[in-house]
Amino acid sequence: MTALIEDYALIGDCETAALVSKSGSIDWLCFPRFDSPACFAALLGTGENGFWSLAPAGRYGATRRYRDDTLILETEFRTETGTAVLTDFMPLRDGASDLMRIVEGKSGSVAFAMELNLRFDYGRTVPWVTRGEDGGIAAIAGPDRLVLNCAVPLQGRGPSTVGAFTVAAGEQQIFTLTWSPSHLPPPAPRQVEYALPDTEEFWLSFAAKCPTVGRWTQQVKRSLITLKALTYMPTGGIVAAATTSLPEKIGGPRNWDYRYCWLRDATLTLLALMKLGYYDEATAWRRWLLRAVAGAPAQMQIMYGVAGERNLLEWQVPWLKGYEGSAPVRIGNAAAEQVQLDVYGEVADAMLQARKGGLPPHPRERELAKAILPFLEKAWLEPDEGIWEVRGRRQHFTYSKVMAWVAFDRAVQIAEADGEAHAAARWRALADRIHAEVCEKAFNAELGCFTQAYGSTAMDASLLHLGMVGFIAPDDPRYVATVEMVERKLLRDGLLLRYETQEVDDGLPPGEGAFLACSFWLVDALNMIGRREDALKLFERLLAICNDVGLLAEEYDPAEGRMLGNFPQAFSHIGLINSALNLARAEGPADQRAA
Repeated sequence: MTALIEDYALIGDCETAALVSKSGSIDWLCFPRFDSPACFAALLGTGENGFWSLAPAGRYGATRRYRDDTLILETEFRTETGTAVLTDFMPLRDGASDLMRIVEGKSGSVAFAMELNLRFDYGRTVPWVTRGEDGGIAAIAGPDRLVLNCAVPLQGRGPSTVGAFTVAAGEQQIFTLTWSPSHLPPPAPRQVEYALPDTEEFWLSFAAKCPTVGRWTQQVKRSLITLKALTYMPTGGIVAAATTSLPEKIGGPRNWDYRYCWLRDATLTLLALMKLGYYDEATAWRRWLLRAVAGAPAQMQIMYGVAGERNLLEWQVPWLKGYEGSAPVRIGNAAAEQVQLDVYGEVADAMLQARKGGLPPHPRERELAKAILPFLEKAWLEPDEGIWEVRGRRQHFTYSKVMAWVAFDRAVQIAEADGEAHAAARWRALADRIHAEVCEKAFNAELGCFTQAYGSTAMDASLLHLGMVGFIAPDDPRYVATVEMVERKLLRDGLLLRYETQEVDDGLPPGEGAFLACSFWLVDALNMIGRREDALKLFERLLAICNDVGLLAEEYDPAEGRMLGNFPQAFSHIGLINSALNLARAEGPADQRAA
């Protein structure tokens, strides 16, 4: 049985990532990219689908931590005979893609057992394994090769490669797993005595740029490191999570592939990075964004691959049973083909916030605006699938209309700054038209608040953004009432649902956990309407949900007290950063966006 979601930690090289359990088992790893087929897929199946375990042979206790301000994971194992530390990390690539594991004795002696079960193609393909002259092994299947180098004697046992060894105080055993294309000569093994300090220096230098964010500086740093680890360094794209198909409800079908880059994350990601002074990362993200959306406006997608790929064809993996039986396991994401009008406003807002934040102008911004805005001039009138990618009927979602308003409102601000009075007047007239329609059709007079869609009585956490994007003033009674109704209808044990799946036809069976990003939005909304103490209380509650190494999944089940959804989730960590900034500073990201 796989571990609880929160019992995993992340290691990565800013091109892919692995999940390591508290018991020293790597149960998820895709090579060479985040979205490549997994070679360890036990997370979504069984041990037969691939894993790599390093742990004491007998009974033990374990604690773990990241080395301060790094992505180097240290797991301390305590046994009756001694103590040892397992150090896991992935150095940045230098002609090779490596995962390194070091077992070091600290006191007494500890007997260890290693088991490696390699399965390419999401746990399906058994590789051809050969023994190297130096005692290691090479595993090849089709285009992929993995080579394990170590000094421990290895032997085959059924489908696995196993080894046993003992470390005394001061002794080490080093294991290096290297991926390379099978048609090329294998790269020379990297030396851990150089790779480890280089990796530590990279992460320390990155974290050192983070300014003080009140008493939450360490949590903000950990979230920044997590965002960096989820960044595909060659292109600057940031994946939503390192995993696919971790369920939003145990045993249910709400299992999606999140190893892609979403446009809806664009503005909040930019603000988080710029407000903390990470302009190189913000610039790389904006460049990825502008490359990805290039093309016909009608073909703009809500998400893209890490290099801007558009074809994210969704298919199901029948040989994987799913995390705790939560089927199906999905690869790709059909939501990429949906119509979601909010992405146009998201792109426009990102461009404006980049200007406000001091990023240099990009030559493609004007061309993009000239293409998108005339298209949106007609498209905003149509229904869509909305921010939550519902698989039911299209509706006139309030958030989609508000973000269409954002697109034209930001276009006005940019046109005025550039001295284009005629364009500014045209886009202002459209923005005013959309604003009037939303206030007429999305405001429910009986409830006294805005609702999820035109003519609906359902509430939606995305309504919290009405004040944060400047559509309505934070002290407007309609916004205050909307925030209060979102609380009343969607709070579960102090955490927020996206919407009530029992009341809304989203094309799927009802039931999911509290959405952590939405709970951070509620922190920001409460702070904006003057309920600072309530905002602080909720924020501290959310920080307490972080696992022992500071990571958050997509959702949380308050009743069962466990994480749900893909992990670690960039949107959750972006929410943490922005809420900390909103609470710690006189002008946070929410204030800048609403101005």
